[in-house]
Amino acid sequence: MASKILVVGPAWVGDMVMAQSLFKLLRQQDPEAAIDVVGPPWALPLAARMPEVRRGIALPAGHGDFALGQRRALGRELRDERYTRSIIIPRSFKSALVPFFARIPVRTGFRTEMRGLLLNDPRKHDRTNLDQTVKRMLALGLPAGAALPQPLQPALRIDESNRASLLAKLGLGASPAVAMMPGAAYGPAKQWPIEYFGELAKTLIARGNAVWVLGSAGERDLGERIRLAAGEGVHNLCGLTTLEDTVDLLSATHAAVTNDSGLMHVAAAAGTHVVAIYGSSSPAFTPPLTDRKTIRYLGLSCSPCFQRECPLGHLNCLRQITPAEIAAAVIPLL
Repeated sequence: MASKILVVGPAWVGDMVMAQSLFKLLRQQDPEAAIDVVGPPWALPLAARMPEVRRGIALPAGHGDFALGQRRALGRELRDERYTRSIIIPRSFKSALVPFFARIPVRTGFRTEMRGLLLNDPRKHDRTNLDQTVKRMLALGLPAGAALPQPLQPALRIDESNRASLLAKLGLGASPAVAMMPGAAYGPAKQWPIEYFGELAKTLIARGNAVWVLGSAGERDLGERIRLAAGEGVHNLCGLTTLEDTVDLLSATHAAVTNDSGLMHVAAAAGTHVVAIYGSSSPAFTPPLTDRKTIRYLGLSCSPCFQRECPLGHLNCLRQITPAEIAAAVIPLL
């Protein structure tokens, strides 16, 4: 009989993309497996673009909310599904509540936050051997102690009809396009200086290329600063597209210049060449899972610090990566 698996997915966009590597592994183990994913509403559109996922289930709780009653109600609602197994990717106590209330017979997750009552297949959170986010996800899909395979690369489904509609609606022409994603929700220590994005955009526009700035409505000001620096040819799309739209638009670009952010992982899974710039974080921990990538990381003595803001105040890990260096990486891709 095919297995029915409930995965409690991560809340971060980039982590949800990387979770597709786990879903691919589960389908390799059982090609007939039915995989459902519980997650926050903003991340589920990505799961909908993954062929391995049967359906996404919205978690009726705000980010960080314990919401015991809502989690209990969802778990009880899911009992009729008779899942054979659950995998809980987040390490919080509350994330294990839905599978517990759903009475799923095998509940696998890391032994953290004193949630031994909720898990019956607890795993050691081994930071040394599981030194990448994607490895930690894959380990939960394997028997305890099993050797890890190479991560399977995420590949999101592209809606070509939606892409064509967006190109027409947004007035995006035929010039070879480079996406720019200047935001980073974690904090400014992960953000390449916005004036550097502007200088790079100016160089690309002078060559006859187009620049599409992608991000949330809260990042629209960043897009405007890039547009003002480089002029006509920059399309500030921040806040004008849904997450699904962004997947489709990224598939139409020749390259994406990006900070270490959720959209970096989306770009990798959409199939474009990712030029990823790392500052306070490390490409050894959260690399874009694609062969089509160029990484710029200086590895200074003070990095990676994994801080939201530069504790030394100079941000040299990013400021010393010049627009000319990134232009030299991008231009051959065009």
